[in-house]
Amino acid sequence: MCGVSGWIDWETDLRTRERTVRAMAETLACRGPDAGGVWLSRHAALGHRRLSVIDLEGGGQPLPDQDTDTVLSYNGELYNYRELRRELRSLGHSFRTRSDTEVVLRAHLQWGDAAPRRFNGIFAYALWDGRRQRLLLVRDHLGVKPLYWHARRAGVLFGSEPKAVLANPLFRPELDAEGVAELFALPAAPTAGHGIFRGLRELRPGHLLTVSRGATRELRYWQLTSAPHTDDAATTRARVRDLLADTVERQMLSDVPLCTLLSGGVDSSAITALAAAARERTGHSKVTSFSVDFPGSAERAPDAWRTGADAPFVQAAVEHIGTLHTSVVVPDDDLLDARDAVLRARDRPGWGEMDASLHLLFREVRRRSTVALSGEAADEIFGGYPYFHDPAARAADTFPWLHGRGTPAELLRPDVRAQVRPHEYTAEQYRRSLAEVPSLPGEPAADRRIREIFHLALTRWLPPLLERADRVSMSVGLELRVPFCDHRLVEYLWNVPWALKAPGKRPKGLLRDAVRDLLPPQVTDRPKSGYPSTPAVRYTEVLTARAHELLADPNAPVFDLVDRAAVRAALAEGRPLPSPRTAPNPVGGLDHLVQVDEWLRAYRVSLR
Repeated sequence: MCGVSGWIDWETDLRTRERTVRAMAETLACRGPDAGGVWLSRHAALGHRRLSVIDLEGGGQPLPDQDTDTVLSYNGELYNYRELRRELRSLGHSFRTRSDTEVVLRAHLQWGDAAPRRFNGIFAYALWDGRRQRLLLVRDHLGVKPLYWHARRAGVLFGSEPKAVLANPLFRPELDAEGVAELFALPAAPTAGHGIFRGLRELRPGHLLTVSRGATRELRYWQLTSAPHTDDAATTRARVRDLLADTVERQMLSDVPLCTLLSGGVDSSAITALAAAARERTGHSKVTSFSVDFPGSAERAPDAWRTGADAPFVQAAVEHIGTLHTSVVVPDDDLLDARDAVLRARDRPGWGEMDASLHLLFREVRRRSTVALSGEAADEIFGGYPYFHDPAARAADTFPWLHGRGTPAELLRPDVRAQVRPHEYTAEQYRRSLAEVPSLPGEPAADRRIREIFHLALTRWLPPLLERADRVSMSVGLELRVPFCDHRLVEYLWNVPWALKAPGKRPKGLLRDAVRDLLPPQVTDRPKSGYPSTPAVRYTEVLTARAHELLADPNAPVFDLVDRAAVRAALAEGRPLPSPRTAPNPVGGLDHLVQVDEWLRAYRVSLR
């Protein structure tokens, strides 16, 4: 995968700003450690950092087309680029490289802004049309690949990550009331398009942005459509299996080493088994797989989100599928050492030790592979999370995963709370989210409600998971592919009734039945178990000590937002601070408090 960045300015000759343009691109070097470049014109400048995955010798960027005065900076993988290349050749186009990048460029030359509708893949890119003096920014259907932008009177700044925009002195890192609400009230249901920093936007999934002199427009090119589902149960299972098998096989395409992430759950195990089958058909070697574990994980008590240790199920899947497997064990001290790296990767407070352990896993994976397939998003499209099955959560007048849970907003100072209004902000965002659900006329109320929950899961729950996975994987130059985010599979499942998705009220029963012949029964029927948080004692001790240091520091910036007395009382009484995560975790709130302070200092964020 790669990193894109750029600057459009109608009042400045950007050929004189090469140093700044290169600085913006270089912030993304971790996303693209193999090569980099910039392209400059009077009013447009594009930057690029490349991770070479397909056509290692060709595919350098930014990619210009001299005949049309068009240039592309592209981040992504187009899984149907070979079919599109053949179609474009039949229409008279010729190609200089084997890369999917050139296919994206020529697709736009042929079909204009309608080109993304033909793409199957994960992507975020910038296309400058010199003749029309117009910039086009595009993001994939589900938002797997990120793209941020900041509108200015004279143009726009943009980049794959906020750090690219922050590298331009024209953008100042500020946090306003909405940013505080996103950070403290809705960290588990972020608002689509909000970039936390004041004035920073994230291009919404399935959207494109056009920027021309005096006009900036964000337009949707893809959305879910509600319609009656006419397939019976057997046909539905077969269709899901065919789509998933085709998706995995498409995503195996790579000129560099590829592996899978294997947790021992049905999601990642199905992906791994289908990848192994695709390898076997083509006569290639066994699939390489990786899992993560922690000292003492077997002794951790189960809860609603975590039903037990992964290791026995991983072993069963490995033996059944026949992968070349490595278990990455992450000790406490390594988690502490990785904290700064993940903060810099995400450009915002994240999920603490869960981000740190993911970073350490990906770092080890990257030593042997450049591309990894993940089971992310299966729970969102098949309905695997507890909130899909909890009647109280389903009936709640809020995001169902927030029902009955506190948020870090409880710690805001009274004066800050009065400006931020976290409860009102959450309620308003929830109402707006429901208004976006494509309805099906005549649908019973219960069916409509489960459709709403699926839409909330796809548009408010899944995005922070994808953001975390992209940012942490790319921080070590690992390309993460997510077959369950294939938009064809998502479109099909969107209209499958709940009774078929959860036959016999079994969570993800449809997926389990569709891949039952590929896996051992204990893996196929394993209950949902979330990504593990570590039972690290030392990690908690160090964070607690850090929190006491903050309480003793009269200038700690976090207490410009957070009530110092409330934190002091909670620590004195041994109560966990309210966490930004929905899964139970006694250290999550403490992690968030310390990270917010570290972020405010490291990024020199001013409060508005």
